[in-house]
Amino acid sequence: MLVRFKKVAILLAILSVCGGTFIFADSAVQKVRVIVNGSELDDGGIVVDGKTYLPLRQMANSLHALVDWDNQSKKATINKPNVHMILFQDKVIFGNVDKGNKYTFNVFSQIDNLTTDISAVKVSITDPYGTEKVIQTQNVNITKDNFWYRTEDIKYNFEFAGKYAVRFYLKTSPSDDWTVVSEKLISSQ
Repeated sequence: MLVRFKKVAILLAILSVCGGTFIFADSAVQKVRVIVNGSELDDGGIVVDGKTYLPLRQMANSLHALVDWDNQSKKATINKPNVHMILFQDKVIFGNVDKGNKYTFNVFSQIDNLTTDISAVKVSITDPYGTEKVIQTQNVNITKDNFWYRTEDIKYNFEFAGKYAVRFYLKTSPSDDWTVVSEKLISSQ
């Protein structure tokens, strides 16, 4: 009986030391919920020694910015170009459509304050249920701080009521992922 009591006492001592360590570690690193433009990031931030750290790529994506990571120098550069999109149906600017109707339109984009080279652009439209249709993709070699881009005409059926997102994407190199740098909403009623 005494041997069993000693084993239980040792086990309790070990568990209390481990539990205290976990509680201390949890209080030293606190999780932070991060909400950008009304949407919560999947991976929130953390607070360590009074400093808040946020997931860089996720934050940049939420803010429609490009991130360039230089592993050799351990440097992250965030580039936030100004991208203005105008939607044209013939020569008329629009932003509202009637549900169930098919429209022919194109997207004109003006990009400035560009501080990195660009290898490709993409424009897409996503319906209220998340189905994306690529309007146009094009490889480019942009090395200046501004340029203009106009898609060809697209025929698109706005079959649902709700918000349709027209997105403008950039790629800094052919091996990079697409990054959304601008979004324009079309309302369908």
